[in-house]
Amino acid sequence: MRRNKTPDTAFLSGDEALAQGAYESGLAHAASYPGTPATEVLEYLSRFPDVQSQWSVNEKVAFEVALGAAIAGLRSLYASKHVGLNVAMDPLMTSAYTGVNAGFVVVVADDPGIHSSQNEQDTRLFAKVAKLPLLEPSSPAEAKAFVKKAFAISEEFDTPVMIRLTTRVAHTKENIEIFPRASLPPKAFKIDVPKYVMVPRNAYLRHIDLEKRLVKLQAYAEKTALNTVELKTRTIGFITAGVSYLYVKEMYPDASVLKLGFSFPFPEKRIREFARSVKQLYVIEEIEPFMEEQLRMLGIKVKAKHPSFRIGELRPEFIPEIVKGKEKREEPSSARKPVLCPGCPHRGVFTVLKKVKAVVTGDIGCYTLGALPPLSSLHSCICMGGGITFFEGFSRGLGKNVVGVIGDSTFVHSGITGLINAAYNKVNGLIMILDNSTTAMTGSQPHPATGVTIKGEPTKKLILEDVCRVAGADNVDVVNPFDLNNLENLVRQRMQEDKLSVIIARFPCRLIDRSRQPAPEYRQAACKKCLLCLSVNCPAIRKTDDGFIELNAAYCSGCAVCVQVCPAQALVKRG
Repeated sequence: MRRNKTPDTAFLSGDEALAQGAYESGLAHAASYPGTPATEVLEYLSRFPDVQSQWSVNEKVAFEVALGAAIAGLRSLYASKHVGLNVAMDPLMTSAYTGVNAGFVVVVADDPGIHSSQNEQDTRLFAKVAKLPLLEPSSPAEAKAFVKKAFAISEEFDTPVMIRLTTRVAHTKENIEIFPRASLPPKAFKIDVPKYVMVPRNAYLRHIDLEKRLVKLQAYAEKTALNTVELKTRTIGFITAGVSYLYVKEMYPDASVLKLGFSFPFPEKRIREFARSVKQLYVIEEIEPFMEEQLRMLGIKVKAKHPSFRIGELRPEFIPEIVKGKEKREEPSSARKPVLCPGCPHRGVFTVLKKVKAVVTGDIGCYTLGALPPLSSLHSCICMGGGITFFEGFSRGLGKNVVGVIGDSTFVHSGITGLINAAYNKVNGLIMILDNSTTAMTGSQPHPATGVTIKGEPTKKLILEDVCRVAGADNVDVVNPFDLNNLENLVRQRMQEDKLSVIIARFPCRLIDRSRQPAPEYRQAACKKCLLCLSVNCPAIRKTDDGFIELNAAYCSGCAVCVQVCPAQALVKRG
């Protein structure tokens, strides 16, 4: 008797499991821009030679490339964090009109609790606005299973399909079964101007088709196995989705549960039936009252969470508090204050910017940590590219005392247009590109200015100084950010000139260049206890109980920023 071969298993995160499921589904193309908690989706897919994986310059470009590949006949996937999908909203909204050809899955990872983001938003609302089907897995195993189903739904209904993860699902790990990849030929592409050319008349007719599709998707939601009912005690029942389902099961194992894996369009009939089957009905969901509002529109009586629970992550111990109708109690954070790594090239830049008393408009990246004391030398952070556009706005109000700061990856993402705008509108002043040769905050991914693809292959390298000159900068300087005296003199000069200047402070991130110099020598006898060395906020330096300092040579990279700020020469560079 022949036995079936037992599938291999791997210990995968939700991001990785979803990527594995997409690969097994015959995925041919995937595009993204790095952003926690979604980064690992593309990193995992990049290991497969038969998937065209790419880091795109930004999320809008990634979405358009992936959608284009799907329309051309390749099963495709787009992935980003929630604020990344904001960047891609323009093509997202119209993609619901055009539909697809081969399957197209839009993966978005929300960040409840704001672990690594500039806001806390609920992307489920986007599915409703864009009129796209929405799937919400509660675990890595479900992420793998749901993405396979998403491709099938996409092709059956001619629509992009959204899969929403959250940080806990994206980063939780689970043993996952690995199966062979499906062998799928590309779908034939046919020129179809009314379907794919969204001029007003065509778009109007496609909107009619979209509304008809939503009716069909609603009927599908009523019968799909992605939505499950667990009837136990009829005293209390929960409607929930995503990781919140696991929290409900942990705290109320005997309760009846309607779990919505396919959470938009809403399965109205199943919800009404479930609501009638329990005495008291609760909605448990993170962030916005997405499901709660739908239930209320259906006229279903439901107990909802206090508005205070719309802020931050949902935790299992919060569920009884919600059931009791209590308000959320905020607890003081015990988290360690984040700090730039020892030897980080950004430290010298912010030390100088603080000394010259500049108002600094910032951007998204490791350098946002320059806002924290004792550096305290970054004064705005809104969105990708905002370091340059806010520089222009601030300069118009404050004059020459403003410096715009942006990273190399972020400059390519959305800073170039801001620089062009500043030059075109005759703005003078100083912009600094903090070039650490990587996309550091999300885990050291390459970008066009590194000359390497996601697969590690050499490619055309974008030369940032050439781009800045072509974009309209009058002066472009490249400096070593660890040479504080030279950097300070240049910053002061460029800030006062009636020209638009760019300084590229270039030194590789310590996570990709781990070379070290000897730690400085500390001469306690010369120390005046002024503690200016602590103002650079380096983890390798600490104050002792007697008011002196102590260097941790194991942490120190030998960058010598502390040596350059010490007026008493108590810190001396070795060698």
